Amino acid sequence: MVALGLVVARFNREVTEQMEEAARDAAAEAGADVVEALSVPGAYDAPLAADRLARRDDVDAVVVVGAIHGGDTDHDQVIGHAAARGLTDVSLKRDTPVALGVTGPGMSMDEARARVDYGARAVESALALVDELEVAE
Repeated sequence: MVALGLVVARFNREVTEQMEEAARDAAAEAGADVVEALSVPGAYDAPLAADRLARRDDVDAVVVVGAIHGGDTDHDQVIGHAAARGLTDVSLKRDTPVALGVTGPGMSMDEARARVDYGARAVESALALVDELEVAE
């Protein structure tokens, strides 16, 4: 059984709560176990939490969900790029799959609501990568 760590951004909680539910459902359907879930203020804060989970011996992969919507400035772009870069760094540094289930930047809240399935997609990605990396060992 694959053990997952889950990081959920609280910002835009009305969306990320549904993303978390989709992720948990996808994990259960695939026979994976969410061994720990951490809640962080926003997507920008996810890399540190993902790193903590990736360091654990009982976590095979980390799934991160969040929603970054556009605003009047480029702040959403900055947050999105920083989060993606940070999560990539965690994955490479810890040699642990970290799946990006963060939607945006540059989307409206309606678009964010339409993408709650990214929580499930991120779980599917993490599980596929765990399987592929096991074959490569």
